[in-house]
Amino acid sequence: MNPKSKPKIIIVGAGFGGLFATKGLIRAHADITLIDQQNYHLFQPLLYQVATAGLAPSDIAWPIRGILSKQKNVTVLLDSVNGVDLNTQEVITPQRHLAFDYLILATGARHAYFGHESWEQYAPGLKSIDDATSIRQRILMAFEKAEMTHDEIERQRLLTFVVVGAGPTGVELAGTIAELASRTLAADFRNIDSRSARVILLEAGPRVLPAMPTELTVYAEKSLTNLGVEVRLGSAVTHCDESGVMIGDEHLPSATVLWAAGVAASPAAQWLEANADRAGRVIVKADLSVPDHPNVFVIGDTAAVKDSNGKPVPGIAPAAKQQGRYVSDLLKALIEGRPKLGEFKYKHSGNLATIGRKSAVIELPFIRLTGFFAWWVWGIAHVYFLIGVHSPLLVGLSWLRQYVTYGRGSRLITGRRFNKDDV
Repeated sequence: MNPKSKPKIIIVGAGFGGLFATKGLIRAHADITLIDQQNYHLFQPLLYQVATAGLAPSDIAWPIRGILSKQKNVTVLLDSVNGVDLNTQEVITPQRHLAFDYLILATGARHAYFGHESWEQYAPGLKSIDDATSIRQRILMAFEKAEMTHDEIERQRLLTFVVVGAGPTGVELAGTIAELASRTLAADFRNIDSRSARVILLEAGPRVLPAMPTELTVYAEKSLTNLGVEVRLGSAVTHCDESGVMIGDEHLPSATVLWAAGVAASPAAQWLEANADRAGRVIVKADLSVPDHPNVFVIGDTAAVKDSNGKPVPGIAPAAKQQGRYVSDLLKALIEGRPKLGEFKYKHSGNLATIGRKSAVIELPFIRLTGFFAWWVWGIAHVYFLIGVHSPLLVGLSWLRQYVTYGRGSRLITGRRFNKDDV
């Protein structure tokens, strides 16, 4: 590469890792291409709020081009990636081959059904805006169909909501659905009592929120129970279809099953023909580069990274942000001919999960919080980290209105038409 020419940097994925890597290169003497198959950056931690009618999609997603409009060294492409040719140093899309000098893969993760991919149509996961609006439709339509049916057994099935997996997403979904049924919808129907709905949270392991300290998980389980959620631990799903789920030989009839039990990395390891862990994440070096390919970096949920204690770095937004910033700093040093940075060092900023509208659990490096105060800290932290310029205030005001009124103004059923099967 000619020292006077601008190196070509391709970044695949505009999630937290990819976006923070891109923004970190704002002053880099380089031509940057950011590729994503969506035209928006998604604040994924609040997807469950869209899925449960608490927020509109536009509250938690912003156009990538708008975010980067003032960064003149970046070209944004709305495209998908089919592979990477390491021999020719090209990224392959359906429309073109794009040459690179440096490559950053931040392609995220998808749902993992542990070898039972056919379950996805019956138990959708929550990773995208489309997932969230589809789940919102399923939840709201379950109440609408229950209102119309005269079959009591079918009504009970329609008013049974099963959430599989008790990590943060599962806990947040279960708690919010319970609150939706018991408070928000309580006065909306005439033939059913929405408060009779069952919300069942299934966890194969021995406790909810397994990444958190035991005292916080005990508090979270108690809070869920107080909201009316049936928490069932040591309950692994053995089958799933349109009728509900099986736990061993027990059948749980349910019209709405939601999957929050696991994730699998994108196909990046296959593109690179690189070693991967059991979840498909690329095993990277200490500088987040791919072994034998020092100009190719993998970050975020796509990468298997260890912290200074040899423990896996969690697949959470703060970790992806740190990795994005680190790689951008490393590339700037390389481009400018400065000494290479040391290895990536993850700084854990804490774990957070909310349980309904009045409670949360928070693990910070030096303190643990529960209850109403933790809920406010959780809300402030999430609003603070929103990417949009004006959105934090608007989303904060929206949450405040919902808190005072118990309202969920985004209770819209879209993308469907009435048909005879609804009766």
